[in-house]
Amino acid sequence: MKQPKHFQWRVEGKVGVITLDRPEKKNPLTFDSYAEIVDLFRAAAKDKGVKAIVVAGEGGNFCSGGDVFEIIEPLTKMKTAELLDFTRMTGDVVKAMRACPQPIIAAVDGVCAGAGAIIAMASDMRIGTATAKVAFLFNRVGLAGCDMGACAILPRIIGQGRAAELLFTGRSMGGEEAERWGFFTRLSKSETVLADAQKLAQELADGPTFANAMTKRMLEMEWAMSVEQAIEAEAVAQALCMETEDFSRAFRAFAAKQRPVFEGD
Repeated sequence: MKQPKHFQWRVEGKVGVITLDRPEKKNPLTFDSYAEIVDLFRAAAKDKGVKAIVVAGEGGNFCSGGDVFEIIEPLTKMKTAELLDFTRMTGDVVKAMRACPQPIIAAVDGVCAGAGAIIAMASDMRIGTATAKVAFLFNRVGLAGCDMGACAILPRIIGQGRAAELLFTGRSMGGEEAERWGFFTRLSKSETVLADAQKLAQELADGPTFANAMTKRMLEMEWAMSVEQAIEAEAVAQALCMETEDFSRAFRAFAAKQRPVFEGD
């Protein structure tokens, strides 16, 4: 894949790692970095060598959201059509992440605010730290909490009432609270959170990746289904997984009392 200009991207084995790297400003996003994130996830979706993705920030913080002077100030001078182009483009970040078949794990430390909190939210799993501060602070700048899919996705993770509180108030949610509420899968130390996220990503990358992609797809689709529709969709999905070579490998390994080695086919 093309190397981005506005953040770091590296592939270690089967795991891709995105690092937001403007630590002097707590890793804010710009118009260019938004666009490049969309392009990267769309490209990653077609990359058969990348089986899982980690998103992290440099310098002890995850992401402070949109840069005040590079994004917020220009937005105050735009007309409606331009503003709608921007908000649709930011929404494309979440669409690209959700459409990406690989599991995405956010390694969250320090500040995780605004669009940064959205990127963490749009990931499939989040490993945080006790010192992390997650804030959907859109109303603090005079905007609605309904940004980039927050009103659809955040309640699914932490519940409607808790999501409403965060989106109405814009307050920070501490790391321990985020774990209690289910936003963070678990807590790690600041010095190990990235390594722990990469370890989890490696475990997923070594798993049955066709089946993992199917799990991600079903988790996304079934929110709009009745239980009966979901059961039928899962029947079809599981039947397709039963046709994979990884399923046969798992049986042969079980019969031989060995651990299966999955290859994703």
